[in-house]
Amino acid sequence: MRDDIVLKEGRLYGPWRQPSNPHKHLTRSIHDDTTAQNLGFRGGTVAGNIHFEMLAPLLLQAFGPRWFERGTLSIDFKFATLDREDVRGVIDMPPEGATDAQVAVIMERPTGEVVGIGTASAGSPAAATALAAKDLSKYDAGEYTILKDVHPGDTFPIEPVAITRKAMDERMQVITEPLPWYAGDSPWGGAIATPTVAVHAMTAAQTAFLADRRPRAVGLYGAIELRLVNGPVFVDRPYVTSGKVVARGQSPKTEYIWYESHLEDNDGKRIAEMLMQLRFVKGSAPLG
Repeated sequence: MRDDIVLKEGRLYGPWRQPSNPHKHLTRSIHDDTTAQNLGFRGGTVAGNIHFEMLAPLLLQAFGPRWFERGTLSIDFKFATLDREDVRGVIDMPPEGATDAQVAVIMERPTGEVVGIGTASAGSPAAATALAAKDLSKYDAGEYTILKDVHPGDTFPIEPVAITRKAMDERMQVITEPLPWYAGDSPWGGAIATPTVAVHAMTAAQTAFLADRRPRAVGLYGAIELRLVNGPVFVDRPYVTSGKVVARGQSPKTEYIWYESHLEDNDGKRIAEMLMQLRFVKGSAPLG
């Protein structure tokens, strides 16, 4: 076990890390201090998927390299962090010898706020993931403004995606947990993508789909589930991504969609899948 990971009463505690906000220069976004504060946030937020990288060493300790082949990470985000704020991951250890197991995951602040909560798994456990257990259909009611032209069942275009070495090198400059497999050889023969980068690759089709279907509004990630089906996701290998809207809903402050997307290689082999809740702040349309 790594010296900076602590096993206590069946739980693995990662070190405190300070994830950066690499998008803080994007004005009129949730990552920009001025825009975020105008919408009632403390400041420009760190994207939720960036925290996924912080959990990778804990997932390796709990499940071994197999997590990058057939693993899941399913997180509901509860508290938005700012640039360089302390966050740590905590996950339960699976039963000894289990090949198909799911455990609880939490990301927390030293001041007690829960940044994200959910599950992680490897193999094919019987229990549903944290997000798969949600009833996504029960909130599609009322009038929509931001998402009036988006409906459950809408499909995304097929988009080519490439996780380039250059993009990974840029990510390595700010990553909190730079595993050597991200930069060079891995047990699978080549460099692999971080969980954060794998999630980002599967947003390309959604971005293209929404480009002309909504008023400009400030968006943020509400929840993400990453599923590695035939992983890992490799660097410098061509993929395509697509997906569809599975649910739509709203809260007093946001309108949101849940969508499924996937990543396939050029032979049509399914490599990874994702379930995401993408929120748009109702008060932000004039700002977007």
